[in-house]
Amino acid sequence: MTTIHPAAVQRALDALPDERCVNEATALLKVIADPTRLRLLSALKTGDLCVCDLAVVTGISESAVSHQLRLLRAHRLVTFRKEGRVVYYRLLDKHVTTLIASALDHARE
Repeated sequence: MTTIHPAAVQRALDALPDERCVNEATALLKVIADPTRLRLLSALKTGDLCVCDLAVVTGISESAVSHQLRLLRAHRLVTFRKEGRVVYYRLLDKHVTTLIASALDHARE
């Protein structure tokens, strides 16, 4: 391969993330790429919500919401807390909030 700008190529190579990071980021983006999961994450940006409320907001069954939330928890996008028998979900941290907001802002432009 011919390199015309070796310094620029080296900067790009130095900026590449390691393989583990690339694989985890790719898996994360694949999870978010689902419309139902993006709706759930968007709803959770407003604050803690229980499964039944998320079902109303997204228009899918509580069972389907629970299934999607399990996947989102497995990928460290949401967390939960219990109050008696009710489980409330929320976004895990500000990184998730920023990621969702950035994706939606980009789509709106």
